[in-house]
Amino acid sequence: MQPRTVVKIGSSSLTYNEGGLHYDKIRYFIGEVADLRKRGQQVLVVTSGAVAAGFATIGYKRRPRILKEKQAAAAVGQALLMQCYQQELGRLGIPAAQILLTRSDFSNRKRALNALMTIEELLARGVIPVINENDTVSVDELKFGDNDTLSALVANLVKADKLLILTDTDGLYTDDPRKNADAVRIDRVDQISEELLKIAGGSGSAVGTGGMRSKIEAARIAMRGGVPVFVGRATEPGDLWAAWCNQGKGTYFDTKLHTLPMKKQWVGFHSFPKGSIIVDHGAETALLKEGRSLLPAGVQTIAGEFHPGDVIEVMNRDQQAIGRGVVNYSSWQLQAVAGLSTEEVKKRVDVPRIEVIHRDEWMSLN
Repeated sequence: MQPRTVVKIGSSSLTYNEGGLHYDKIRYFIGEVADLRKRGQQVLVVTSGAVAAGFATIGYKRRPRILKEKQAAAAVGQALLMQCYQQELGRLGIPAAQILLTRSDFSNRKRALNALMTIEELLARGVIPVINENDTVSVDELKFGDNDTLSALVANLVKADKLLILTDTDGLYTDDPRKNADAVRIDRVDQISEELLKIAGGSGSAVGTGGMRSKIEAARIAMRGGVPVFVGRATEPGDLWAAWCNQGKGTYFDTKLHTLPMKKQWVGFHSFPKGSIIVDHGAETALLKEGRSLLPAGVQTIAGEFHPGDVIEVMNRDQQAIGRGVVNYSSWQLQAVAGLSTEEVKKRVDVPRIEVIHRDEWMSLN
């Protein structure tokens, strides 16, 4: 099977600061993507830039902030963006396909599988899928964050060999290099810690929405799926191939994990939790360190309304999220038996499995 690479290109790499497509930059990146193809890669492109491409065309002075204005700008900009991809790839004899996804496409396992089958067929036919968020129907609270998360979910979905996240900075630094001349680039990351997340700042440009933090969080998702990640800059011919060969201008996020089963990926990263529970210290230890299932005795409080088969979020006593899992109880059933022993639970409710969350349907977020 050919190696498979997901390339994510951000808004600031494709557009002008005042909005509109930067055609020279787009041609450069398309040339780099085509070069990966010549070197035997199956390539998927996750692109941002629809809003930035379209807002000036319809008369906005700056990137809009109101949802309906962003959706209107995206409706215009996505057509311009995809036209450019198809024309430039077409000049090189490479067909391109547009795929627009929303967060709910990943939360629904059947829709995610349908998307995967479409992508697999396109790749088998020599087509480069150009993937973007469907901004015209997405709502702010469910958006991906400059498509960084989208690129990680796509990389896991297609079992990519690498995810290359291209941005306008050459990787992660110990401090903001624009403000601190002593800041040092971090070349490799084996594990993403809270300290590392605190280093990351906000959005780096007027047309982009994602900062380094969103890229680190995306890297964490991809790493948990067994996909190594590069976050950095590509500005000269050959830079993308250099990034693929671990010689790029940026930071590498390595993974020693095997690819997670699709169901665990769905539970951990794609699904929307329908509710949440808080567990005691013993249950937290059992889930995180002992590989055991969660029993009703370890549950302290329940929030939200959920049903058997839904995904719920599990928090510790400090209300920190520690993982997600498929629940075997409805919320009212679990409310009735929280903190009780297994024998007491059997007397009070009738459920097919005594475990609140079985270990095979649990995904740690730590």
